[in-house]
Amino acid sequence: MQHRRHDAFLATKSRERSRDGALRDIEQSLKLMKTDHLDLWLLHNIGIPEEVNAVFAKGGAMEAFTQMHDQKVVRYLGFAAHYQPDPIIDLINRHPFDACILALNAADTHGPHSFIARLLTVAVEKQMGIIGMKIAARGRILSSWTPPPVEVQRRSWEGVATRPGTLNIRDAMNCVLSLPVSAVIIGCDNIAQLEENVQIAREFTPLSQAQMAAIANQTTAILSQALFFHSETRPRDIASSNSDE
Repeated sequence: MQHRRHDAFLATKSRERSRDGALRDIEQSLKLMKTDHLDLWLLHNIGIPEEVNAVFAKGGAMEAFTQMHDQKVVRYLGFAAHYQPDPIIDLINRHPFDACILALNAADTHGPHSFIARLLTVAVEKQMGIIGMKIAARGRILSSWTPPPVEVQRRSWEGVATRPGTLNIRDAMNCVLSLPVSAVIIGCDNIAQLEENVQIAREFTPLSQAQMAAIANQTTAILSQALFFHSETRPRDIASSNSDE
């Protein structure tokens, strides 16, 4: 980065909920990326009301975030959210965040914690930059996905799935790109997948509501694996993973 800093919009996240912890995180990030400033700094994986209260409490992470913003170490502030919409609506109403990374995919409207139905409109009203993630649900929404052995799946917080998904990557991407998002994050295993995703983005035209509904309906048989990140029982200590494909 030290030689190409002006070629990139550079972002990082902090899982810390305290001021001191967040400051340590950003100091390490700046050191590792060999830069003196970031374009976007995000609170990572805010999920429950207790976390919202913690970051806004005295000595909480928001003190570090606003300090770094005031000192122009970071240009913009944001958060990443996977879990449930109500705590995030509270978070948005407490501070004028610039951007967010939201778990959004074609199955979302069928789930009980729909970000599209309950959160996306709020973020749009606040004029936030919105980045979609979990488009492919770590591959679990895709018909090309092969479930790993059950014993392997049980080691993670993603739940156990015993069947492939039901969508191709083009429909999965186009469905989310048709929402009011600024960009989407797609996890890739290889260069061929990256090139395929770029081609889909280049050829994208917004889908109609009927087309989006038809794609969403294809996911009804795989909701638990497509929406694993909304799980009511996911352990918080495991859910701190930084992988947002």
